[in-house]
Amino acid sequence: MSAVQGQLPLEGMPRRLYSCTPSRLNAWLDCRRRYRFSYLDRPQPSKGPAWAHNSVGASVHNALAGWWREPYERRSPLTAAILLTNGWITEGFRDAEQSAHWLGRARDLVSGYVATLDPTDDPVGVERTVATRTKVMALSGRIDRLDRRGDELVVVDYKTGRRPLTQDDARSSLALAVYAVAASTMMRTPCRTVELHHLPTGEILEWRHTEESLERHLRRAEELATEASAADERYRAVMPAPARAPGRTASRGGGSRGGGSSGSVPAAASGGTSGRTPGAAAGGTSGGAPGAAVGGAAGGAPGERPFVGPAAVPDEIDALFPPNPGPICSWCDFRRHCPEGRSVAPDRRPWDGLAE
Repeated sequence: MSAVQGQLPLEGMPRRLYSCTPSRLNAWLDCRRRYRFSYLDRPQPSKGPAWAHNSVGASVHNALAGWWREPYERRSPLTAAILLTNGWITEGFRDAEQSAHWLGRARDLVSGYVATLDPTDDPVGVERTVATRTKVMALSGRIDRLDRRGDELVVVDYKTGRRPLTQDDARSSLALAVYAVAASTMMRTPCRTVELHHLPTGEILEWRHTEESLERHLRRAEELATEASAADERYRAVMPAPARAPGRTASRGGGSRGGGSSGSVPAAASGGTSGRTPGAAAGGTSGGAPGAAVGGAAGGAPGERPFVGPAAVPDEIDALFPPNPGPICSWCDFRRHCPEGRSVAPDRRPWDGLAE
């Protein structure tokens, strides 16, 4: 029996590296059903409306990135506020009044934060993509900011969520650790320190890794990549390839920060900057549901994208990608398609993640 039929490849044959981001690995760790919906089912099942807290986070991140791209003489708190205002994302808010209120709060966040920075101290990178390879995976991701401190690099990650952070959040972050490894590899400069900059409180949570702790995180990433890669291969062996629209190339998913490729924890929990989720359970079924378009996302209203359910999969695949029901299900992009998630966690409105 061939590898396509589910057997392991012949001994000594090279295996394709598993291409991933930290977001993809964390999706596999958090909920395998959400992972399947995000990266394997094509067309991807419909997501719900945008989260307001993600709009705040993305707007702040974009403004801070733009601030560093301004000439030295324009890097002021006023410029940060202007960039935030010009790039404000209005999705997910209850109404214009709530959006305007949070625009004002976000302006204060970015202007107050940049007032603590040295505008002449250029980072090594802003929204910098880094990558590294092992024998198992090809991992890449985008760093909010990469600083040089003396002879070393420092990974900086902005956080806008209402939940106070601790040093343990920096220490335990798989994403920050592998970003440090990737930055060190690409820049050929040591990178062991990672920082979470929590804008609402002004706190900077720092953790300095050792070579051993970075290696542990990398091995953990490889373990997740090995598991997910094997599941991906089985999915592709069993499921037919998706039909290609004329002039378009089919894709089986990728994912990057800001792309909203997986379910998003609210700002109260993580201060995430991407992700979409429904405001209410709107029909849908479990992993074995039909994947056909069945009208508009809100009853077929004109101009709306057609509703897409999960791919119809056999029991074997449904069992390979089981749900992981818990409190986080309230905030999942694909909640409408998961009865198990809806049964254990209440519905949330798109603005419920805001720190009102």
